[in-house]
Amino acid sequence: RNLTNDSIMSDSKKEMSIEDQLAAEAEELDGYFSDTPLDPKPKYPPLNKSFDAAIIILNLPKVPEAKLEKLTKVVMKLVSRIGNLAVNEDTGFGGVLMPFNSEKGSTEGFAFCEYETPEEAKNAIGVLDGYKFDKNHSLSVCPYNRAEKLQDLKDTEFVEPERPPFVEKPNAMSWLEDPSQRDEFVIRYGKETSVYWYDARNDPVPDYSGEREKEAGVSWCEYYCHWSPKGSYLATLVPARGVILWSGATYEKVGRFVAPDVRTVLFSPQENYMITNNMRFDDDTAIKVYHVQTGKLLRAFPLYPDNFPREDNIPPPPFQWSHDDNYLARMGKDLISIYSTPSMRLLDKKSLLAEGIHEFQWSPKANIIACWSPEQNNSPAHVDLIELPTRKKLRQKNLFNVNKCSMVWHEDGDYLAVKVTRHTKSKKTLYNNIELFRLNESGIPVEMLDIKDAVMSLVWEPRGSRFAMIHAENPSSTKVDVSFYDMMKKVPESTIAMNKKGGSKKNQQKQMISVAELNKIETLEGKQCNVLFWSPAGSTILMASLGDSASGTLEFYDVDNKNLVVKEHYRANQVLWDPAGRTVATCVSQPVEGGHFKFAMDNGYILWSFQGKQLYQQSFETFYQFLWRPRESLLSKSEIEKVKKNLKKYEKQFEKADKERQRALYLEETKGKREERRRYRDMLVRLRELRREQKPRHIELLDGYDSDDDNNYVVREISVETILSTKEEVVV
Repeated sequence: RNLTNDSIMSDSKKEMSIEDQLAAEAEELDGYFSDTPLDPKPKYPPLNKSFDAAIIILNLPKVPEAKLEKLTKVVMKLVSRIGNLAVNEDTGFGGVLMPFNSEKGSTEGFAFCEYETPEEAKNAIGVLDGYKFDKNHSLSVCPYNRAEKLQDLKDTEFVEPERPPFVEKPNAMSWLEDPSQRDEFVIRYGKETSVYWYDARNDPVPDYSGEREKEAGVSWCEYYCHWSPKGSYLATLVPARGVILWSGATYEKVGRFVAPDVRTVLFSPQENYMITNNMRFDDDTAIKVYHVQTGKLLRAFPLYPDNFPREDNIPPPPFQWSHDDNYLARMGKDLISIYSTPSMRLLDKKSLLAEGIHEFQWSPKANIIACWSPEQNNSPAHVDLIELPTRKKLRQKNLFNVNKCSMVWHEDGDYLAVKVTRHTKSKKTLYNNIELFRLNESGIPVEMLDIKDAVMSLVWEPRGSRFAMIHAENPSSTKVDVSFYDMMKKVPESTIAMNKKGGSKKNQQKQMISVAELNKIETLEGKQCNVLFWSPAGSTILMASLGDSASGTLEFYDVDNKNLVVKEHYRANQVLWDPAGRTVATCVSQPVEGGHFKFAMDNGYILWSFQGKQLYQQSFETFYQFLWRPRESLLSKSEIEKVKKNLKKYEKQFEKADKERQRALYLEETKGKREERRRYRDMLVRLRELRREQKPRHIELLDGYDSDDDNNYVVREISVETILSTKEEVVV
């Protein structure tokens, strides 16, 4: 029966139209649907059409299908280290797509890569562009959007663009051409930044104080300023804008580097690169490395390396340049990361392992790293000398019972001093010794100098083999000793002049030669100093007592002639020698950051000769910075010694130049007096001429009497004798 009814209903539906059928079904479903109107537009997530997070990796190896999977894995491993790839499980896209040409049977030599964010893609371009994939392939990376633009370019004939007119850059070495061989220094005081000339004879002469910027209503420096190592550039810090470079005779702007909140800058020794640092913990790009000539940002780093302890009492490890600008290095946890320039890639794609490393320093004249590590895991502390790029360990010195080490390189890289603070087995008593490395000798021998006292400071003499150090029985003593040592010892050598005929002894002379042997020169006892400063020219050393609680005593000591001059600059906190060693500046300065400085009345600087004579003094209400302009040494050691030996030849030339300079200065100073004297003499000539012209009229008015004629006068001679004093003597 039910089947019969269903068949009747189906037959009736066939006879009904489609509209009637829909109406019937709607009537049957009435009450099952909500009265809320339907929204036919589904809410899909927004479609991203920009491709900002996609990049194209070019210059990949072209491989057959058998090696496609392996190459893809290598590329994915490389790009995934930089950021998170945009993986899609539904489509099977893993973030990297490498096209394969089935006709050629190999890949096309490029790959598409997509990250989750545009920032990661931008970072990948900076890291991978120029990356050496293997010995035959260096990657080239560009954004996907740029490839789209290139695709839309019309295939037209290339038209070479017009070259912009040549604009000569300022001569960065113009200041070295000064005929008077003057030095320069820059000072920061109040809201001013001024550069001065100085020749150690006259008062400082202003060179530039930002006059152009003042007229434009802007400041050319708002924080600290820094000279480049050779004096070619002056970098002024404006935290709101970044770093500005000035150069040339008129201090023209030659570069601007975007570095918000910048606090410090560091130039490379050859002035090719510059590092900016804003000292912000929350900024992944706190440290930026720029190419100076092009202004290009080469790479950015966070303030701390990965896995490095971040504590208040542990400052971030600084970056250090090699002497030739080829490498930039920074210490991490158990390693040293060394980056090659200009690519800023890790040297050999890996860091230099140095377990437990506490400190490292570059040699000033060679690509050699000195580092030390403390005792750990039953291994002694050790100082290592490592050559780069070979990573060959040139020397290792093991040390026992070490509490602390500090390293000091000689300016020429000939010697390395390592001050070692040791402890006894009970660890209750500390004592010092100095490990001295001779890097120019075969095997790099090491000499040990035992010091019973605590060593507070050690400095090398520039252009020499001597060093000086401050030591005392108690590190907090007000009276200390200053000892001088020489790495070379002079000993007599007998030379025999042989007779040409018989070969017998004809004459015997004794000459002094230098041998590699450590010897003590002398010790100065009972000195009030806490810092030592050698003159860049050597021979003279300044023993200073610096700091708020110090006496401000300045002792100028000539190590060769044993001359001592004692001066004082109360509350001085800085000592700076000029590059030539003629003048030294002592300063009382305060921080730019502001705050109350209780010694503001002492702010300023004093200039002294190397013999301790005060040459100039200037005080300021607020004084922040004093810096001499560095001067590159253009002479070798042998050339300097040759000049010293033949110095008498140049004495007459120097004296003549000094007399001419003094004569020119005298003429300039007396120019006003000489002009007044000339005007007076001219007036006398005019008055005499006027009197001569008026004489006939004068005689006529006096009825022929000429007052200038001697015949009109009667001359009488009268003698008057006056007794001034009398004296009586009785002669027996």
